[in-house]
Amino acid sequence: MGVPQIAYRYGFGFRLRADSIKPMQVRHADQCEAKGSTICRIISMAQVDGEDGAGTGNQQLAIASPYARDFGKELTTSVADADGELITSTIDGEDLSKSLVDTKARLLARTVLRDRLIEVLRSRNGTVAELVEAERGVAQVNEEIDQARSWLSEMKGRVQFSQLHINYEAAPPIVQEDFAEPIFSAWSAKGSILGSMLAALLIMAPFLGPIGMLIWLVILVWRRLSRWNPMRRLAEDEGELLNTG
Repeated sequence: MGVPQIAYRYGFGFRLRADSIKPMQVRHADQCEAKGSTICRIISMAQVDGEDGAGTGNQQLAIASPYARDFGKELTTSVADADGELITSTIDGEDLSKSLVDTKARLLARTVLRDRLIEVLRSRNGTVAELVEAERGVAQVNEEIDQARSWLSEMKGRVQFSQLHINYEAAPPIVQEDFAEPIFSAWSAKGSILGSMLAALLIMAPFLGPIGMLIWLVILVWRRLSRWNPMRRLAEDEGELLNTG
């Protein structure tokens, strides 16, 4: 049994300061190019600046499979040197062994058929219709051979070079609270409360006068009714008689 042909995909997610994302992307690209195109290749790079400073970025590399894991460690180390951190790490693999064997077999079969058709055309053995059909067959088989070779080359490339996807995101800014800030906040809140109370008084001012007058009239009437009470008046008169006796 042959060695399994695995196509690996590596994923890394890093969190850094917003102003460190673009320099880190460039640094990682430089690390890739320094290894040479036979080891590492840059496929794509993108960077987006957010309005609130929360920028993001991504980069896709193709790294020779034997170097992929070690190169991932190099990327992580460079991020740590910039006070960043690794937040996600993934490895996915796809076994292409059977697909490679099947494609090679198809390619061989198509090649044998093409050679036979070409031999028919060279020997001129057959009718004109058969020779015309053989020419068409050669053209069709050649197309299938090219397609099979393309698939075979693509799969071999995926096995030889692992895909490496890198995502960058901005770390939330560190907020340092000033010592005097709570005091100013409390004073601002106090001013807001006093302002609200004053506004309420201004709104109620037109109604306070009539309400106060009504309360005064109710008290005045209540006092007079209390004095006019016959029972209370009789008790007061009896008290005066006793005092004079």
